[in-house]
Amino acid sequence: MRNVFITGGTGYMGRQLIPILLNRGHAVRALVRPGSKSKLPPGCTPELGDALNAESYAHLVQPSDTFVQLVGSPKPSPRKARQFREIDLQSGLAAVMAARQAGIRHLVYVSVAHPAPLMHAYIEPRVQVEEAISSSGLNATILRPWYVLGPGHRWPYLILPAYWIMGAIPSKRATDARLGLVGLKQMIAALVEAVENPAQGIRIIEVPDIRRH
Repeated sequence: MRNVFITGGTGYMGRQLIPILLNRGHAVRALVRPGSKSKLPPGCTPELGDALNAESYAHLVQPSDTFVQLVGSPKPSPRKARQFREIDLQSGLAAVMAARQAGIRHLVYVSVAHPAPLMHAYIEPRVQVEEAISSSGLNATILRPWYVLGPGHRWPYLILPAYWIMGAIPSKRATDARLGLVGLKQMIAALVEAVENPAQGIRIIEVPDIRRH
Protein backbone atom coordinates (compact mmCIF):
# COMPACT_ATOMS: atom_id res chain seq x y z
CA MET A 1 0.00 0.00 0.00
CA ARG A 2 1.20 3.49 -0.89
CA ASN A 3 0.41 6.69 0.93
CA VAL A 4 -0.21 9.09 -1.94
CA PHE A 5 -0.40 12.89 -2.02
CA ILE A 6 -1.87 14.35 -5.22
CA THR A 7 -1.98 17.85 -6.64
CA GLY A 8 -4.53 18.31 -9.42
CA GLY A 9 -6.82 15.67 -7.95
CA THR A 10 -10.01 17.39 -9.15
CA GLY A 11 -8.77 17.69 -12.74
CA TYR A 12 -9.10 15.66 -15.93
CA MET A 13 -6.79 12.82 -14.86
CA GLY A 14 -7.02 13.21 -11.10
CA ARG A 15 -10.76 12.49 -10.98
CA GLN A 16 -10.11 9.18 -12.75
CA LEU A 17 -6.95 8.22 -10.90
CA ILE A 18 -8.03 8.72 -7.28
CA PRO A 19 -10.92 6.18 -7.19
CA ILE A 20 -8.71 3.52 -8.74
CA LEU A 21 -5.93 4.09 -6.22
CA LEU A 22 -8.44 3.95 -3.38
CA ASN A 23 -10.01 0.75 -4.73
CA ARG A 24 -6.55 -0.81 -4.89
CA GLY A 25 -6.01 -0.14 -1.20
CA HIS A 26 -3.83 2.96 -1.28
CA ALA A 27 -4.32 5.91 1.07
CA VAL A 28 -4.89 9.10 -0.92
CA ARG A 29 -4.86 12.74 0.08
CA ALA A 30 -5.38 15.54 -2.42
CA LEU A 31 -4.54 19.22 -2.34
CA VAL A 32 -7.59 21.39 -3.01
CA ARG A 33 -8.60 25.01 -2.84
CA PRO A 34 -11.27 26.10 -0.35
CA GLY A 35 -14.67 25.18 -1.77
CA SER A 36 -13.39 22.28 -3.88
CA LYS A 37 -13.52 19.51 -1.28
CA SER A 38 -16.82 18.21 -2.67
CA LYS A 39 -15.16 17.51 -6.04
CA LEU A 40 -13.00 14.76 -4.54
CA PRO A 41 -14.19 11.14 -4.56
CA PRO A 42 -15.37 9.61 -1.27
CA GLY A 43 -12.47 8.20 0.71
CA CYS A 44 -9.95 10.80 -0.47
CA THR A 45 -8.79 13.14 2.28
CA PRO A 46 -8.68 16.84 1.27
CA GLU A 47 -5.80 19.12 2.23
CA LEU A 48 -6.22 22.86 1.73
CA GLY A 49 -3.49 24.78 -0.03
CA ASP A 50 -2.29 26.54 -3.16
CA ALA A 51 -0.64 24.28 -5.74
CA LEU A 52 1.37 27.24 -7.04
CA ASN A 53 2.93 27.93 -3.64
CA ALA A 54 4.94 25.15 -2.02
CA GLU A 55 5.06 26.94 1.32
CA SER A 56 1.26 26.77 1.55
CA TYR A 57 1.20 22.98 1.60
CA ALA A 58 4.67 21.42 1.98
CA HIS A 59 3.96 20.80 5.68
CA LEU A 60 0.85 18.79 4.71
CA VAL A 61 2.59 16.27 2.46
CA GLN A 62 3.87 13.97 5.20
CA PRO A 63 3.35 11.11 5.96
CA SER A 64 2.92 10.36 2.27
CA ASP A 65 5.66 8.41 0.51
CA THR A 66 4.44 9.12 -3.03
CA PHE A 67 3.67 12.49 -4.62
CA VAL A 68 1.69 12.72 -7.89
CA GLN A 69 1.75 16.11 -9.64
CA LEU A 70 -1.14 16.53 -12.11
CA VAL A 71 -1.78 20.28 -12.07
CA GLY A 72 -1.78 21.86 -15.52
CA SER A 73 -3.67 24.12 -17.89
CA PRO A 74 -6.78 22.35 -19.22
CA LYS A 75 -7.05 21.66 -22.96
CA PRO A 76 -3.61 23.03 -24.01
CA SER A 77 -3.48 25.28 -27.05
CA PRO A 78 -0.92 27.78 -28.47
CA ARG A 79 -3.05 30.63 -27.08
CA LYS A 80 -2.31 29.61 -23.50
CA ALA A 81 1.41 30.40 -23.35
CA ARG A 82 0.95 32.67 -20.33
CA GLN A 83 -1.06 30.01 -18.46
CA PHE A 84 1.66 27.46 -19.15
CA ARG A 85 4.22 29.71 -17.45
CA GLU A 86 1.97 30.76 -14.58
CA ILE A 87 0.27 27.41 -13.86
CA ASP A 88 2.15 24.46 -15.37
CA LEU A 89 5.64 25.74 -14.58
CA GLN A 90 4.89 27.20 -11.16
CA SER A 91 2.88 24.20 -9.94
CA GLY A 92 5.57 21.81 -11.16
CA LEU A 93 8.38 23.68 -9.44
CA ALA A 94 6.28 23.99 -6.28
CA ALA A 95 5.68 20.22 -6.31
CA VAL A 96 9.41 19.52 -6.55
CA MET A 97 10.11 21.88 -3.66
CA ALA A 98 7.33 20.47 -1.49
CA ALA A 99 8.35 16.89 -2.25
CA ARG A 100 11.94 17.61 -1.24
CA GLN A 101 10.93 19.36 1.96
CA ALA A 102 8.64 16.46 2.89
CA GLY A 103 11.23 13.77 2.17
CA ILE A 104 9.07 12.12 -0.47
CA ARG A 105 10.44 8.77 -1.68
CA HIS A 106 8.92 8.92 -5.16
CA LEU A 107 7.59 11.76 -7.30
CA VAL A 108 5.32 11.03 -10.27
CA TYR A 109 5.17 13.87 -12.80
CA VAL A 110 3.13 14.17 -16.00
CA SER A 111 5.26 16.02 -18.52
CA VAL A 112 4.84 16.07 -22.31
CA ALA A 113 6.46 14.28 -25.25
CA HIS A 114 9.41 16.17 -26.72
CA PRO A 115 11.06 17.31 -28.87
CA ALA A 116 8.17 18.28 -31.09
CA PRO A 117 7.71 20.63 -34.06
CA LEU A 118 4.93 22.63 -32.38
CA MET A 119 3.49 23.70 -29.00
CA HIS A 120 6.88 24.99 -27.81
CA ALA A 121 5.24 27.28 -25.24
CA TYR A 122 3.60 24.21 -23.68
CA ILE A 123 6.69 22.01 -23.81
CA GLU A 124 9.27 24.45 -22.43
CA PRO A 125 7.77 24.87 -18.92
CA ARG A 126 7.51 21.09 -18.49
CA VAL A 127 11.08 20.59 -19.66
CA GLN A 128 12.11 23.11 -17.00
CA VAL A 129 10.24 21.09 -14.37
CA GLU A 130 11.95 17.91 -15.59
CA GLU A 131 15.31 19.66 -15.17
CA ALA A 132 14.35 20.71 -11.64
CA ILE A 133 13.42 17.10 -10.85
CA SER A 134 16.72 15.83 -12.23
CA SER A 135 18.71 18.22 -10.05
CA SER A 136 16.57 17.67 -6.93
CA GLY A 137 17.92 14.27 -5.96
CA LEU A 138 14.38 12.85 -5.87
CA ASN A 139 13.44 9.44 -7.19
CA ALA A 140 10.91 10.17 -9.90
CA THR A 141 8.84 8.73 -12.71
CA ILE A 142 8.22 11.19 -15.53
CA LEU A 143 5.44 10.32 -17.97
CA ARG A 144 5.54 11.98 -21.38
CA PRO A 145 2.22 11.73 -23.22
CA TRP A 146 1.59 14.00 -26.18
CA TYR A 147 -2.20 14.28 -26.01
CA VAL A 148 -4.54 12.23 -23.82
CA LEU A 149 -7.82 11.41 -25.54
CA GLY A 150 -10.95 11.25 -23.41
CA PRO A 151 -14.29 12.94 -22.70
CA GLY A 152 -14.08 16.53 -23.91
CA HIS A 153 -10.59 15.91 -25.33
CA ARG A 154 -11.23 14.38 -28.73
CA TRP A 155 -10.30 16.99 -31.33
CA PRO A 156 -7.03 15.16 -32.23
CA TYR A 157 -9.15 12.47 -33.89
CA LEU A 158 -9.41 14.98 -36.72
CA ILE A 159 -5.67 14.69 -37.40
CA LEU A 160 -5.43 10.90 -37.20
CA PRO A 161 -4.84 10.69 -41.00
CA ALA A 162 -1.64 12.70 -40.48
CA TYR A 163 -0.43 10.10 -37.97
CA TRP A 164 -1.23 7.28 -40.40
CA ILE A 165 0.83 9.03 -43.09
CA MET A 166 3.77 9.57 -40.74
CA GLY A 167 3.65 5.94 -39.70
CA ALA A 168 3.93 4.89 -43.33
CA ILE A 169 7.08 6.98 -43.92
CA PRO A 170 10.20 5.31 -42.47
CA SER A 171 11.93 8.60 -41.64
CA LYS A 172 8.86 9.80 -39.70
CA ARG A 173 8.10 6.67 -37.71
CA ALA A 174 10.14 7.67 -34.66
CA THR A 175 8.32 11.02 -34.48
CA ASP A 176 4.99 9.28 -34.98
CA ALA A 177 5.72 6.93 -32.07
CA ARG A 178 6.96 9.68 -29.75
CA LEU A 179 4.07 12.05 -30.47
CA GLY A 180 1.33 9.45 -30.72
CA LEU A 181 -2.03 9.84 -29.03
CA VAL A 182 -2.94 7.86 -25.90
CA GLY A 183 -6.31 7.15 -24.32
CA LEU A 184 -7.30 8.35 -20.88
CA LYS A 185 -7.62 4.76 -19.62
CA GLN A 186 -4.11 4.00 -20.85
CA MET A 187 -2.76 7.09 -19.12
CA ILE A 188 -4.46 6.28 -15.82
CA ALA A 189 -3.18 2.70 -15.96
CA ALA A 190 0.35 4.00 -16.54
CA LEU A 191 0.00 6.35 -13.56
CA VAL A 192 -1.22 3.54 -11.32
CA GLU A 193 1.74 1.39 -12.38
CA ALA A 194 4.11 4.27 -11.65
CA VAL A 195 2.65 4.73 -8.17
CA GLU A 196 2.84 1.04 -7.36
CA ASN A 197 6.35 0.54 -8.76
CA PRO A 198 8.54 3.40 -7.47
CA ALA A 199 11.56 4.35 -9.52
CA GLN A 200 15.11 4.36 -8.24
CA GLY A 201 16.61 7.46 -9.77
CA ILE A 202 14.77 8.97 -12.76
CA ARG A 203 12.50 6.81 -14.95
CA ILE A 204 11.02 8.17 -18.20
CA ILE A 205 7.79 6.69 -19.60
CA GLU A 206 7.26 7.61 -23.25
CA VAL A 207 4.16 7.26 -25.45
CA PRO A 208 4.88 3.71 -26.70
CA ASP A 209 5.11 2.47 -23.09
CA ILE A 210 1.94 4.32 -22.07
CA ARG A 211 0.11 2.73 -25.01
CA ARG A 212 0.93 -0.78 -23.76
CA HIS A 213 -1.49 -0.38 -20.85
